[in-house]
Amino acid sequence: MRKLLARMGWVALGSLSLTITASPTSASSLKGEVLKIDSYEGSDFADRAEIDIQGTVTDSSGEPLLGVSILVKGTTTGTITDMGGNFSLSDIPEDAVLKVSFIGFKSQEITVGGKSQLEIVLKEDTQGLEEVVVTGYTSQKRENLTGSVAIVDGDKLQDITSPNVGNMLQGKLAGVDVSASSGAPGALPKIRIRGKNSIRSSVNPIWVVDGVIWHGTPNINPADIQSISVLKDAASAALYGSRGANGVVVVTTKTAQGANTSTINVSAKTGVSLFNTGGFDISNSQEMYDLWGQFPNQNAIPDYYNEELLNTDTDWLDVGTQAGTVQDYNLSYTGTADKTRIFATGNYYNEEGSVKGYTYERMTGRVNFEYDISPKFTIKPKLAATYINTENRQHSIYDMYRNLPWDNPYGEDGKPVNPQEGDVTWYGRDNSNYLYDLQWNHSTGDTVNVMANVDFQYDITENLSFISTNNITYYEAETFSYTDPRSNSGLADNGRLYNGIGKRTTRFTNQMLSYNKAINDHTISALVAYEYNDYVYNSLSATGKGIVPGASIIGSTSEPTTIGGTKNDYAFQSYLFNANYGYKGKYNAQVSFRRDGASRFGANNKYGNFFAISGSWNISREEFFNSQAFDYLRLKASYGGVGNTPNSLYPQYELYSLNAQYNGDPAAVASTLGNDDLTWEKTYDTNIGVEFGLWNRLTGVLEVYNKSTSGLLHFVPLPDVSGYTGYFDNIGGVRNRGIEFSLGADVLSTASGFNWHLDFNIGKNDNEITELYGGKSQISGNTIIEEGENIDTWYMRKWAGVNPEDGTPQWEQINPSTGETSITGSYSAATLQKVGTSTPDFFGGLSSSMEYKGVYLNATFAYSEGAMVYQAARELFDSDGAYPTYNFMRLQEGWSRWSTDNPNATHPQPIYGGNNNAHKTSSRYLEDASYLRMRNVTLGYTIPGHITDAWKIGSLSAYFSADNLITITDYSGLDPEAAVNGDGFSPYPLPKRLTFGVNLSF
Repeated sequence: MRKLLARMGWVALGSLSLTITASPTSASSLKGEVLKIDSYEGSDFADRAEIDIQGTVTDSSGEPLLGVSILVKGTTTGTITDMGGNFSLSDIPEDAVLKVSFIGFKSQEITVGGKSQLEIVLKEDTQGLEEVVVTGYTSQKRENLTGSVAIVDGDKLQDITSPNVGNMLQGKLAGVDVSASSGAPGALPKIRIRGKNSIRSSVNPIWVVDGVIWHGTPNINPADIQSISVLKDAASAALYGSRGANGVVVVTTKTAQGANTSTINVSAKTGVSLFNTGGFDISNSQEMYDLWGQFPNQNAIPDYYNEELLNTDTDWLDVGTQAGTVQDYNLSYTGTADKTRIFATGNYYNEEGSVKGYTYERMTGRVNFEYDISPKFTIKPKLAATYINTENRQHSIYDMYRNLPWDNPYGEDGKPVNPQEGDVTWYGRDNSNYLYDLQWNHSTGDTVNVMANVDFQYDITENLSFISTNNITYYEAETFSYTDPRSNSGLADNGRLYNGIGKRTTRFTNQMLSYNKAINDHTISALVAYEYNDYVYNSLSATGKGIVPGASIIGSTSEPTTIGGTKNDYAFQSYLFNANYGYKGKYNAQVSFRRDGASRFGANNKYGNFFAISGSWNISREEFFNSQAFDYLRLKASYGGVGNTPNSLYPQYELYSLNAQYNGDPAAVASTLGNDDLTWEKTYDTNIGVEFGLWNRLTGVLEVYNKSTSGLLHFVPLPDVSGYTGYFDNIGGVRNRGIEFSLGADVLSTASGFNWHLDFNIGKNDNEITELYGGKSQISGNTIIEEGENIDTWYMRKWAGVNPEDGTPQWEQINPSTGETSITGSYSAATLQKVGTSTPDFFGGLSSSMEYKGVYLNATFAYSEGAMVYQAARELFDSDGAYPTYNFMRLQEGWSRWSTDNPNATHPQPIYGGNNNAHKTSSRYLEDASYLRMRNVTLGYTIPGHITDAWKIGSLSAYFSADNLITITDYSGLDPEAAVNGDGFSPYPLPKRLTFGVNLSF
């Protein structure tokens, strides 16, 4: 097959860039002919001895390889092998180094060393199966993995411009649903790994950075990351036991590699962020005027409705949005010398939001140090720090869309007007001009996070090591809010100041014995460890009123109003065991066990046990396997249990509130009842997968899973006469079943140097509630929790369209006795029912990378299909006149308003004051939020190596990049992605970003 592909010109030249003097018609006719560039400058080989060489290239079985790329390192001189695997090169420096590469095989560098005859044997590289994957406590070759682990290299995280690494995972990993909840600078995305496993507890994965379990999401510089592994099933996450039910994101930061190296890397990126209006457009002055003219009840319209309104046409969106700047600068140093290895880095990130008035500034620093005290003893201290400053004078997205174009926010003097003063004409609702207060009122935030590790490894024997990981992290956040006495919101208190500070300390230690041994065809690895992790948080806040304009110290307030503060803590204690066995590289088995103790549970269930068992079979290693199509084929299966903890830190205790008083003395008031039997939510997970490689071009992974969670943590309310609000108990169950598929393809790799690679992934997850307390449904807002249904099921009246006879709204009504459905024009008579879910039917991503002679074009896409979102903004802006002093959204394509000439319309007749509750909550405003988004596209150029060598630098590249440039969706709101996981009313949409960047190394 390889020979056939080579004849077709599908050969690998890696990063080879050639200007070919002769152009053979086929690879088979090359016969080892040297391909040379017509001219070449900057070579330092001119004064060195030159020789002619010949050679052959074969695979490990001795079969000649056709089309192998042979390149003289540091030049553009090269050739490819002929049908017999032969090649020849003339006038080559006798100390030259040859770079040998071919798809499906490991690249090699061969020193000529004066030899005129070379025999080169290439070893198969089954698409990264030899790659070492970090899974938290252990590292394994990819081919030995028995669980479900998705991996992304750090260099694949550099496309999106964001200070948060979570955003950069979107669309890159099968089964990992990443979606932004807001486009505000620094906003965290929501990450769901194989669905939601809980109703009331956390559904977020845990993060592990360099072996340390984090409290929440780490704020880490993406440029510091070497790789990320996402542990999706119980087999891979079992060693995280009580906290692994929602998946684990394992981050490995960079360390110095190689011997006697010294490298400085500089990267700089700058650009602009533009407000993304999506499909949500509002009316201008003329459009508003024309719509009011359609109201049939003209007698109800205010007297000010006349053509003079058209003299003002304020674009509130233009007032409140901007081309916000973004800057991202990195400086790193990597050095190794004998016993010492150091990686040091610093980053500065600054972003102004596309909505005016919000600035996010972050500075990070990191030092990863390794020192060999002796051949057996290595210390590995690490120090990382992050400082974040935010300034919030952000304009109101809600007000930008709500305000009428007939109102002018500025007076003749150019200053914001105050509509609540009697001499100002204002037509909009509430007589509110948000710009008036915003000229003074603001808030700020400062966050410091310092992480220190004192790690070491002692190799007791060649096979047995003691590894110690010890971390302390200190976090401090201060917030300040200023309300000016001149502002409308500050009139009642004559101005206000708020100041709050919170401090958090987490400690983590893991002491582990690790054993690795290879005996003939057998490989054994095992670990046993003790782990402890605790957390303490303190906060203090105060509000004072009565200030002079510009005051910034809470002590300058004339009267304190509220004082607040809290303290909480938790702790985990764990014992771990893991063992792996492999035979001949064909069969692999793994068992894991973890015993966790947690402070959050009752006295009778302080400890829980979690386990997993898994195995894999490398079928392609079997003697009977003789396929010309498959490069490799693996089967794997696993089963195990992991846990989840409650959001509440003290659900097991009988709690009392101490913020009351009786006759001037402190008083305790009963709050929640304790439960000594409270324990973990437990998820039992089965995973089956197949991995394959085809024709040295395609790699794929197909997995199916079934996750059942029992003992869901619920708060059970009690009658008031009990004296308690309720108690926590383990009640209920959820099941998630799904399928995931990922595919990588080397689409093109030609002799001309053009390479094109595609990656695609898709995931589908079905969620179902299997058990609830007493089998009773639970209604929460516009959603319902019910056995047999998805966790995210919408529950509201079902829209039945417009009555064509009179333009009034209609809804469905269901007879409770017969189940018969009819149509009613009465909102109160309409039946509440299940009308869809906000869970997507499937989701995934696509990425493309092209490269030709140093020019590269990369693109990343993310998509989601089938999620239903309640477009709450339409209740106000598409209300058919119910809120006439709010701006009106323009009708989407295919929408129309009822009239006698248009009886079959999508919208009721507009009436001043509303049309028979048509704007009330119903499935009318429930929309399909499916989308396909070009998450990023980057066009860049890398300067050839011979030029950078002449310039005495390591490498140099420059690029243009665009984020969120194109979004294809039928959703009528600002952003379907932000709406699914954020606020369906007026979410901050992901901005379009345009950036330019440079990467330089010395």
